[in-house]
Amino acid sequence: MTQQLTKARITAVDTHDIRFPTSRWGWGSDAMNPDPDYSAAYVTIRTDAPDGLEGHGLCFTIGRGNEVAVTAIDALRPHLAGTELDETPAGLDARYRALAGDSQLRWLGPEKGVTHMALGAVVNALWDLYAKRQGKPLWKLLADLTPEELVAVADLRYLADALPPDEALLILRRAEPGRAEREARLRAEGYPAYASSPGWLGNSDAHVASAARRAVADGFTQIKLKVGADLEDDIRRCRIAREVVGPGVRIALDANQRWELGEAVEWTRALAGFDPYWIEEPTSPDEILGLAAIRRAVAPVKVAAGEHTANRVVFKQLLQAQALDVVQLDACRVGGIPELLSILLLAADFGVPVCPHAGGVGLCELVRHLAAFDYVAVSGRLADRTVEYVDHLHEHFTDPAVIARGRYTAPSVPGFSSTLRPESLRAYAYPDGAIWRTA
Repeated sequence: MTQQLTKARITAVDTHDIRFPTSRWGWGSDAMNPDPDYSAAYVTIRTDAPDGLEGHGLCFTIGRGNEVAVTAIDALRPHLAGTELDETPAGLDARYRALAGDSQLRWLGPEKGVTHMALGAVVNALWDLYAKRQGKPLWKLLADLTPEELVAVADLRYLADALPPDEALLILRRAEPGRAEREARLRAEGYPAYASSPGWLGNSDAHVASAARRAVADGFTQIKLKVGADLEDDIRRCRIAREVVGPGVRIALDANQRWELGEAVEWTRALAGFDPYWIEEPTSPDEILGLAAIRRAVAPVKVAAGEHTANRVVFKQLLQAQALDVVQLDACRVGGIPELLSILLLAADFGVPVCPHAGGVGLCELVRHLAAFDYVAVSGRLADRTVEYVDHLHEHFTDPAVIARGRYTAPSVPGFSSTLRPESLRAYAYPDGAIWRTA
């Protein structure tokens, strides 16, 4: 039930350029991105409400260009400052459509690129604040909405040929029986996770072995390795990982868009002897027909993609083209909660599992809410579902992701878990924070 709250107005929309020097340790390194500095274009929405609660959202970037994302968020400020805070799902949806519909900013996309990511940061911050004021973690807030309310919030524009509103409503109504039981199971057992930390391309063979061994000991049943720079190196690293984890643990591979189509097929087949579970982003994320061709050629190895997919319409086409075995939506790439809902509904309609992209700055914190909501209220399934996990930067958040026995614990703190600690905001502000002044 939605709690009735006192009226409030938005008094400030503050932005921050936050960067972590992760390239120093090789964190996040892969064949396409050898030296990422995990970063966040971070927004704080403040109001005049006496509760003092704030909404927080972010765009995830990997260093240079983070200032561009900050500027894009700043461009949305005139739509927010001084306006009345939205206190219902319908009000939040109207706000989303108004922000997304700024014709001059939309021209820069439309619905793709930095302006769309900025929209997502702001919309997610508004939902974060709404969930905090309702006293619920975001996944629970969404799961408590009726199917009719969820369909009204989901952005289903341009999807009618694949997912008309009545079909979306049917998906949600079919999931209603058993919601309470699934929620209880989620709280008791958590949500399956897989470990990406063993696989950074900049790490030594010894690190691959030790990190893979530790992941298995911690209860993970899947790990991921970065591939695509050098085939002999990939063969050696895959051999090391498979020997360490044994045949009962899945190994996913991630090429980070490195290959041409023929190369993707040849390279994946060359690694097939190590029984890879999926090959992730084997080519350009916009190569819909190419991904479909790769999928046909490398089966039974699955094809996974989506972290760089710009919007729900491209996801629709990927699914229509039978280009994906695994949908990897990103909480900070698309236009926020309304579009994330539509992508979850699309995947459920096509029967394709969602295994969200995480890692980065805050992505683990955010996507665990989406996965939990999907399980409880949309797909109702855990089979072949897993959420990426990396073991760094969580300490900078007030509600950090927690892993127990290889599973994400269900978030219990009100909001979207997107709040950075004040001391981290100060220390990692770019270029004047203490970390960067001493770099």
